[in-house]
Amino acid sequence: MTKYQIYFVRHGRTFFNSLHKMQGWSDSPLLPEGIEVAKKAAHALKDVNFNLAYSTDTRRAVDTARIIMDENKNDLKRHHIKEFREQFYGYFESMYAAETWFIAGQQHGTPTYLGIIDKYGLEASFDFLKEADPMDYAENYEEYWSRINRGFKKLDKVAKDGDKILLVSHSTTIYSLAKTYHVPELEINETPLNSSLTILNREDGKNTVTTYNKVLE
Repeated sequence: MTKYQIYFVRHGRTFFNSLHKMQGWSDSPLLPEGIEVAKKAAHALKDVNFNLAYSTDTRRAVDTARIIMDENKNDLKRHHIKEFREQFYGYFESMYAAETWFIAGQQHGTPTYLGIIDKYGLEASFDFLKEADPMDYAENYEEYWSRINRGFKKLDKVAKDGDKILLVSHSTTIYSLAKTYHVPELEINETPLNSSLTILNREDGKNTVTTYNKVLE
């Protein structure tokens, strides 16, 4: 029986975050304030006895993980795990978020992201975007979760019982995990803050989120 913890940290605030642009697999650098909140997370987590350190392969996640692990008491090699990337927005990558969700939701009578989730659920926000993508590149809900589950299987192969794993990831990814794995009364607009902490316990292939969106200072 193997049980381990994943410390999901959202990356620091980026240029695209400040512009309210779709930042899935596209990338933009951390802003100065993004570096500062990552440093606060690093200070808060410096004494955590991490056994493994991961981030996705996006620059914003890699840089945040470097800042955190540079201050951690354990000198660990950082690894990339692309399966925990943000949702892929396909044709809509780098577009303004309000415009994107208007295009995806207006034919369903809900031209905003929160409106789609409130009326149809989180799953629909993926599927509506896929439907609206003229190139058919965007991930639907099934494709997205197939990727995430591949990531968990990768971790299962290397994690040992009792391990603590740092994993710097992304807003929708962390929110989706919390929504799926038992955060009670999670509000539709309660997305994780930059450099906040979410802890997921994984035991014999089953997940439970025990901490969500904790501000690290």
